[in-house]
Amino acid sequence: MKLIIDSPLLQHYLGNTEEINYNDPAITELVHSPELSGHTETERIERAFLFVRDKIAHSWDIQSKRITITATEVLLYKEGICYAKSNLLAALLRVQGIPAGFCYQRLTIGDTPDSGYCIHAMNAVYLSEHERWIRMDARGNKEGVHAEFSVTQDALAFPVRHSMGESEYPTVFAHPHTTTLAALRRNSDALHMYLHDLPTSL
Repeated sequence: MKLIIDSPLLQHYLGNTEEINYNDPAITELVHSPELSGHTETERIERAFLFVRDKIAHSWDIQSKRITITATEVLLYKEGICYAKSNLLAALLRVQGIPAGFCYQRLTIGDTPDSGYCIHAMNAVYLSEHERWIRMDARGNKEGVHAEFSVTQDALAFPVRHSMGESEYPTVFAHPHTTTLAALRRNSDALHMYLHDLPTSL
C-alpha cells in the first residue's frame, strides 16, 4: 500500500509530547542499553521494534485491566494495548532522532463482522538509509498473530480482509489519533474498553 505522509516535514515526526514523552530518563537509559543499541540505524529500529513487540505485553493477552497511555507508563508497567505500545515505540525511535508516526487499520474485533469493528494502531518509521517509510506492528505475537520487521514488505500482525469490511488507512500520522487517545483516557478498565469501547473508525 502506498503510504500518505500527513506532514512533509520530518521534524513533525520527532516531537516529544505528553504521550510520546521520550525525555524521561527511563527512555533515554533504555535506548543506550546493549539491548537496543546497533551499528546502523536499521539495526536500532529493529531492536526497538522487537523490544516493544516481545517485552511489552498486550493487555488483552494477559487479561490485564490496567490502562497505560504514555510511553513511560507502558515501559514502567510493561503492558498496554496497541495504542499505548505504539506510543512507546515512537518514543524509543524519536529519542534517537528517527522519525516515527502512526498508522491504523479497521478490523473486526472477533473472527466475523457480527463481532463488531475496532481501530488497530501500529507505527511507521522513516528509514533514512533507504529514503522511505515502512510500517511495523509491535502489537505482540501469539498463536495466529505473527508480525516481523521487514524493510522490503509489510509483515504486520493482521492481514486486512476486505471481504469482511476491514480496511487500512494509508496516512502516516505525526501524532496518535484523537479517537484512540480519547478511548484510553475515558476508560479505567482495559478489558472492558477492548470489548466495548474501542473506536470503530477514524
